[in-house]
Order: sequence, then structure tokens, then C-alpha cells
Amino acid sequence: MTDSLRDKIEIALNSMRPFLQADGGDVELVDVTDEMEVHVRLIGNCSSCDISHITMKAGIENGIKSALPEITRVVAVS
Repeated sequence: MTDSLRDKIEIALNSMRPFLQADGGDVELVDVTDEMEVHVRLIGNCSSCDISHITMKAGIENGIKSALPEITRVVAVS
């Protein structure tokens, strides 16, 4: 993963962090595969929240893919 791509993903994640942090959670960029799949880790309250799958799809994945259309998928890893 290039530093430029990592920076762009971090910028997208930073725009979502206030919403996650307001609920005691956060998100961490883990990796980007050669297939342009982003791996993130939900941390804090987000890691055990009952609606974390909604947060992933409606929030994090949509936010990243809107900012970076070349991203194919966003996956939560532990």
C-alpha cells in the first residue's frame, strides 16, 4: 500500500471518527490488499456493539468508497 493511499483512507476515516468516538469507539486501518480491499479494526465500544455491522456498511464502507471509488470492499478484522 502506498503512503498516498494510506493517507487518503485515513482522511476518510478521520471524517467518521467523531461519530464513532462519541459512542466510545473508534476505527483503525489495518491493511489494504492488492485487490483494493481495506481491512479495518473496530475498537472500543464499536468492537462489541450489536449494530457494528450497520456501522461498517452504512458508515465506514460507504464513506471510504465515496472518497476512494477504487476501493472494492471494506472488511472488519479482529
